[in-house]
Amino acid sequence: MIDKDDFGPVTRSRRRATITSTKSESVKLRNGASAAAAAADSDPRSGHKAREYLAKNLQLNEENKRKCDRYDRMSCHKLQESMLSSASSFKNYRGILNWCVVMLVLSNARLFLENLLRYGILVDPIQVVSLFLKDPYSWPAACLVIVCNVFILVALYTERKLAMGSISEKVGLLIYIFNLTIILCFPMVVVLKLPSITPVGGAFALGIYTILFLKLYSYKDVNKWCRERTQAKARSLSRSLSCPSPPSTSSSMQSYVSYPGNLSLRDIYYFVFAPTLCYELNFPRSESIRMGFLLRRLFEMLLLTQLLVGLTQQWMVPIIRSSMKPLQEMDYTRMTERLLRLAVPNHLLWLIFFYSFFHSSMNFMAELLRFGDREFYRDWWNSETITYFWQNWNIPVHKWCLRHFYKPLLRRGAGKLLSQSAVFFASAFFHEYLVSVPLRMFRLWAFMGMMAQIPLAWLVSRFLRGNYGNAAVWLSLIIGQPIAVLMYVHDYYVTNHQDDLTITEDLL
Repeated sequence: MIDKDDFGPVTRSRRRATITSTKSESVKLRNGASAAAAAADSDPRSGHKAREYLAKNLQLNEENKRKCDRYDRMSCHKLQESMLSSASSFKNYRGILNWCVVMLVLSNARLFLENLLRYGILVDPIQVVSLFLKDPYSWPAACLVIVCNVFILVALYTERKLAMGSISEKVGLLIYIFNLTIILCFPMVVVLKLPSITPVGGAFALGIYTILFLKLYSYKDVNKWCRERTQAKARSLSRSLSCPSPPSTSSSMQSYVSYPGNLSLRDIYYFVFAPTLCYELNFPRSESIRMGFLLRRLFEMLLLTQLLVGLTQQWMVPIIRSSMKPLQEMDYTRMTERLLRLAVPNHLLWLIFFYSFFHSSMNFMAELLRFGDREFYRDWWNSETITYFWQNWNIPVHKWCLRHFYKPLLRRGAGKLLSQSAVFFASAFFHEYLVSVPLRMFRLWAFMGMMAQIPLAWLVSRFLRGNYGNAAVWLSLIIGQPIAVLMYVHDYYVTNHQDDLTITEDLL
């Protein structure tokens, strides 16, 4: 019995021959029609027959064209690239992204269950209080924060005297140098000399003083710029120098102030609490407080803070405790394994901290104060270079560095490379200041980690592009931070808990 599939090649060859003959016939008909039209034009006596012949040819041509179109629609192949090929124009990979998220959730769920089976439930909210207080009746870090009001009032009093001409610019500069120096040195001495301040409480107080230092430095510069403009008898003060601009139609009800009308207690304290480091006489303001938005940000702050504490106690502390022995024995294989184990929870906590602080907390303060500029970060996750990451993940600090440090260096004749290196040096100093002083030990791991960003930025921008550069940025974030954490924890353990085999949350 003959299978009907055996007629496949014959059928296809016949179909191919039919299409070819049909096309050739259509060509012939078109040529014939053209010849008939030419004959009709040259011989009027045969025009009637030529027109009939032409109409018949046109009808046949249309029929043949419909047949060719039908056969073309039956074709199942065309010139195209595979979807995963780089030459393909396909861009929608959302399903692959969802698959990555599902795999990430499943992997971390397995690690979470393994952690519970091995260590049990380690989350204890009561122990969090001990990170800030050793004695419930003694609040040294909070008292240290309250004292910072003295430095705010000194800055305001100095600016008022400078505006009235009671003191010269040189005397005002000396007062500012003394005030800003004390802001950095006074809390450092208190944290180092007062044992009742815990590392976390000390870090919190030093963070507040560091922010105040940057804010008052900007306050000094902007008021000095406004004085220079006033002395030059300028009609209008440039917005780039943070001086008032004419009210827009959308905010015509907002009152604008000019120098020295900004030198008030209300103005400086608004700036102190505003989520920015760069001072302006007139900040952009929103029309009203959105209670729904405010409550959502408050809920996120409370939830994410609890999540950070719980993940630290349940996930980070056991890995850090188990890493002490390999570090002491210098077992590089086990050290690498502990480092990779620590990288995942450390990076997850960093991402939660970023969202909690730069989105939830800063938007909460901005909404509460009706502060209009909400650009606290940009798309740092798309960074293809190290430089782009540092310019976009912390916009308030980046704006301060650009306005009060980088551009003044350029105006004084410094090159771009030197100015960028100086910015990284200042950032490295403050990173080390906020880590080493609360821990009461100086190892320079944070300082060296920040300074290492300079050659790393050059290498990534020089040899890596596009997705490879983005992968290098993510790798530096995921691996670099756990290395610094392990170094500081190991040194803190050796210094304070070497004889204590049961390391507790004091390591944090």
